Amino acid sequence: MNDLSGNTVVVIGGSSGIGLETARQAHTAGAKLILTGRDQGRLDAARDELGALAATLVLSDTEGLRRFFTELPLPVDHVLVGGGGPVYAPILEMDFDQARSVLDEHVLGSLRIARECASRVRPGGSLTYITGTHARRPGVGLSIAAVAAAALPAIVANAALELAPMRVNAIAAGFVDTPLSAHLLGDEIESRREQLRATLPIRRVVGPEDVAALALHLMTNTALTGATYDVDGGQQLIP
Repeated sequence: MNDLSGNTVVVIGGSSGIGLETARQAHTAGAKLILTGRDQGRLDAARDELGALAATLVLSDTEGLRRFFTELPLPVDHVLVGGGGPVYAPILEMDFDQARSVLDEHVLGSLRIARECASRVRPGGSLTYITGTHARRPGVGLSIAAVAAAALPAIVANAALELAPMRVNAIAAGFVDTPLSAHLLGDEIESRREQLRATLPIRRVVGPEDVAALALHLMTNTALTGATYDVDGGQQLIP
């Protein structure tokens, strides 16, 4: 049972999708919540729903990130970093300014957060990142998403050693049925759901509650650090 009674959980990207669902489950488990997001309206709604503290935050803003962590009430027990939306573009059509910005946020941003957490998360507490499975198979338009997804497990493994006894892990999610997925796929979302129901070994679509359940387990199981865990419904097993 995931008991977070009395724990302070920070959810970066906690105003929607997987981050919001993790915040909801952490709230049910007794945690005190601090949420961040970019969209003020969604952030306010999540704050009011969960009785949380909330702040706007952009991961590429080094000074803003440092200020956010410096002002956190101590002690912080767990930090979850929700994955931002991926960028898909074929190499020949790539906007390299956009690519640089995405990689700065997802790769260097992960390192910035790890550095800040080192002095704010209690010994034995946890830092968990959400990433994707884009690096598993090549595909048209996946280069930037794949680079970010491939980098994070290396960051996690090194951070787990360097920042111990804080525990550091990652969750690699396949397709997750979130509002962001629906936005990206548009009219194709229902056909994608049907395809996954027919082909995934679990015979259903992975939802944000599935990823959130693992996130809470990583917070409370103190034997886990330095690893990346898949939540994809067996998608990687399909030829």
